[in-house]
Amino acid sequence: MPVPSDSPPYPARPVQPDASVPSLVIVGAGPRGTGLLERIAANAPDVYGGSRLDIHMVDPYPAGAGRVWRYEQSPLLWMNSMAEDVTMFLDESVECAGPIRPGPSLAQWAERVRAGSISPPPELAGEIGELRADGFPSRRVQSAYLGWVYEQAVAALPPGVRVHRHPYRAVRVTGPLDGRQRVWLDGVAAPLTADLVVLALGHLDSEPDPEQRALSAFAARHGLVHLPPGYTADTDLSALRPGQTVIVRGFGLAFIDLMVLLTEGRGGRYESDARGRLTYRPSGREPLLHVGSRRGVPYHSKIGYGWTGERTPLPRFFGPAAVDQLLAGPGPLDFRRDVWPLIAKELGYAFYHRLFTAHPERTRVNWPDFEEKYAAAAPASAELDALVNDGVPDPADRFDPDALDHPLSGLRFPDEESFQRYLCDYIQADLDRRADPRHSPDLAVFLALLAVYGQLVRIIGSGRLTARSRIADLDGWWHGFFSYYASGPPAPRLRQLLALSRAGVVRFLGAGLTVEADRERGVFRASSPGVPGKVEATALVEARLPGPSVHRSRDRLLRSLAEDGAGGEEMLRDGDHLLPTGLLAVDPADARLIGRDGRPHPRRLALGPHTNGRAYAAFARPRTNAPAFRQNDATARAVLAFLGERPGTARLSA
Repeated sequence: MPVPSDSPPYPARPVQPDASVPSLVIVGAGPRGTGLLERIAANAPDVYGGSRLDIHMVDPYPAGAGRVWRYEQSPLLWMNSMAEDVTMFLDESVECAGPIRPGPSLAQWAERVRAGSISPPPELAGEIGELRADGFPSRRVQSAYLGWVYEQAVAALPPGVRVHRHPYRAVRVTGPLDGRQRVWLDGVAAPLTADLVVLALGHLDSEPDPEQRALSAFAARHGLVHLPPGYTADTDLSALRPGQTVIVRGFGLAFIDLMVLLTEGRGGRYESDARGRLTYRPSGREPLLHVGSRRGVPYHSKIGYGWTGERTPLPRFFGPAAVDQLLAGPGPLDFRRDVWPLIAKELGYAFYHRLFTAHPERTRVNWPDFEEKYAAAAPASAELDALVNDGVPDPADRFDPDALDHPLSGLRFPDEESFQRYLCDYIQADLDRRADPRHSPDLAVFLALLAVYGQLVRIIGSGRLTARSRIADLDGWWHGFFSYYASGPPAPRLRQLLALSRAGVVRFLGAGLTVEADRERGVFRASSPGVPGKVEATALVEARLPGPSVHRSRDRLLRSLAEDGAGGEEMLRDGDHLLPTGLLAVDPADARLIGRDGRPHPRRLALGPHTNGRAYAAFARPRTNAPAFRQNDATARAVLAFLGERPGTARLSA
């Protein structure tokens, strides 16, 4: 599959706005832009009345899907969520001012396709026909769903509100604070004019940081291959040769995509025996992958069963009242000291509520007594540890976030082969546990993590966290822990990983991975303190997404905003120093861009993972009060209210 061009084939001339009609330009027609459009359609009758309005959607990639979820990518790449856990529509759980307009989840959409009420691309008919609610669809199926959602959002707009698609790349925004804005498109002389501009740019690439530039320069000098952080589906992997020894730094979802594209994507195949055990049959075109990371293990497998029985009453210890108390206290907040103990107690409560109510035979005391003492015990205290040790006899039935976060801590292996066997057993045990409802407290923790994320938005928006804690603890450690526990790969991917290990295509490096550039030998070298020996390689792949950076962004629009001073990188004060987060600074109240002068721009807004607005996922699990949905609704209402007050707004006749 070719790497997407930075200059897609554009139409000859875009449709220019009518200056007499209020206009909104949304840069980014992917899932976030589509979600905003849906909220505009839902709120327009109440907030905007009968005004005419032109909405201009600017994106070189397909509407609805955008770049990441576009149809034109390998059919081997899957979603990381079950079909029943993906929706673009609000439900009764979402706390917002606008009306709720329910719609189908991805699984329900697939049911409508099978019933004949929706026509998918013909080449997807077979996959959708076999897709179950608990199945993991390909990204191309998600692309079709997102495209359909976009079409529904456009169709739901009231009369007089028109949508214009511009399949171009926006490269700059200019205009005064108190006047219409101009959105410049790549290769087009005349800009689009707008009363308001919303940036919904999605996930963006960044230029390599100094460390990555040094590694690339080393590779160039010695004839090696270095692939810096990036989106695996968009990375040119042709430089990795058959049989070449490759060090892979990163064991998360980017690695899983890499693994797929370099094995099945190069003609390998899997065979399954009567017991379901996979054997990998190489094509001979695969490189040899040596993979490691800080933890040294892959992300936990997705849980393979659903919830039954009594629901855990969440939140309990990290809900609105607890956040109010934290924010009412004096002084700055430290995430590890002030916030994490409450989160850990919330997660533990979810775990033990499920254990005591669904599996009481594995406990020593009754739940009401345990719950009362658990609530009274201080977070992260010896009293709490003693309570758990007395009430839960089997250590495997205790919630231990430190052990979860450092599964290889303190382990030393006599040789490399011992570690290979150990890690294969570890992965198999994880697969077994995540498929066994006897361990349903794990699912309770997963649901609690989702609830915690919603509460954290308030703490981040308050600005009370210290700069170093925000960057190192929240954006660094916490986000990584959440992804490791709750955002791992589908179980079949880890079964494939085990088959690749048995076939000798993948080797495990260990925890605490270090990578060196050996100038004397002209190779990359990787090692782990827990595993003897070192691996030399002629290729290094950084299997992770690029970190956010306004100034190093490859998006010309984002860089130009920073250069013009109209949209700056968020800077956090740490004593006498300012620390950059890499994120585009926006006003947490209404998502308006913060300029270099510290003032919010009245006519420019931004939503998405490139901002400090903190709602990462553009789509969500149903019934989780998703922060992105709440932001979309609030932004849509603010946009419509502003445009409705525009002088000379043309009203439709009754």
